[in-house]
Amino acid sequence: MSEPKQIKPIPYGRQHISEDDIQAVVETLTSDFLTQGPKVAEFEEAFAAYVGARYAVAVSNGTAALHLCTMALGVNKGSRVITTPITFVASANCVRYCGGEVEFSDIDPATALLDAEKVRQLVESKPKGYYSGIIPVDFAGNPVNLEEFRKLADEHGLWIIEDAAHSPGGYFIDSKGEKQRCGNGRYADLAIFSFHPVKHIATGEGGMVTTNDVELYKKLLLYRTHGITRETELLEENHGGWYMEMQELGYNYRIPDMLCALGLSQLERADAGLARRRGIARVYDQAFAEVSGIQVLQTNPAALQEDHTGHAYHLYVIRVEDRKGLYDYLREHQIYAQVHYIPAHTMPYYRSLGYSKGDFPLAESYYSECLSLPMYPSLTQQEQEFVIGKVKEFVQK
Repeated sequence: MSEPKQIKPIPYGRQHISEDDIQAVVETLTSDFLTQGPKVAEFEEAFAAYVGARYAVAVSNGTAALHLCTMALGVNKGSRVITTPITFVASANCVRYCGGEVEFSDIDPATALLDAEKVRQLVESKPKGYYSGIIPVDFAGNPVNLEEFRKLADEHGLWIIEDAAHSPGGYFIDSKGEKQRCGNGRYADLAIFSFHPVKHIATGEGGMVTTNDVELYKKLLLYRTHGITRETELLEENHGGWYMEMQELGYNYRIPDMLCALGLSQLERADAGLARRRGIARVYDQAFAEVSGIQVLQTNPAALQEDHTGHAYHLYVIRVEDRKGLYDYLREHQIYAQVHYIPAHTMPYYRSLGYSKGDFPLAESYYSECLSLPMYPSLTQQEQEFVIGKVKEFVQK
């Protein structure tokens, strides 16, 4: 395969900003509100409709979204929460922010998702009430079967936060044959999304929480803005139109209108971007199907329906024996693949809390071999062919 005449760096992920995006931001910059204005509510309403949830709360980033969720659910020093080690550390850190304890559980090696059966074994090894909740992650855009986790949660009085940062537009099929979109609130108490530039919808920085629970929704709104309310019916006193009350210890996790304007514009073409991601994934699948030495992560069976997949493909992950060698070889050819993720329990901070390498062998085995290849809607056919060629060249030499 001939190489492109001029090789440009090919990252693992990249935002795409259109003229419509730019115009949407400019219009907001020249409006009366840069923050705390109408674009925030517009974005929330549009995003809730997109995922099929009743309520949405826009915040400054995905980590803030996770923190607000654990606050709203009352995580505290006595709480124990289960999550996966194969995730960005924020999925676990949000529990620690509230003083709770994180319990990791191993993955299904075929999908790299949190293994529901292993979580069940962990929960049932302790008395009822020992654990407070579960944070499953739709890793790489591969939807978790939340129906399985909901059944376990209901049996043991647990809540669920769906970390859907990788999966807007993704879905799985439940036992009734119904499509359940990631973040729709049918099986999880709360769900979070991220709008970091490499995600499906880019706002620079930004996040969203979705829920169907009105009481949790009200808490999120309060905690997002310092714990302060101006709602007349909620005030303990009322000195006049200027009056507000800080009723809880909250944070400034607001997102400005100009970023929400960008999010709204990006949301309008979210389905087109998702279709393109799935098309890129099909090309990779076909290219690597018969290549010895390359293992492709499987889509969760619950997200497969005839010829369609509910996988949102934030990432396209392969496993190879010499991951470091392939990583370096691709970089030599300006292909900037990435590793997702270093198991959270092996980080020095979590090791200081008692975790050790070897605790979750399936997660650690996955980490030793995983590599995320370029995956973003503006990836060209020529660029993808070049990536595929270099991967095969290394693996088959």
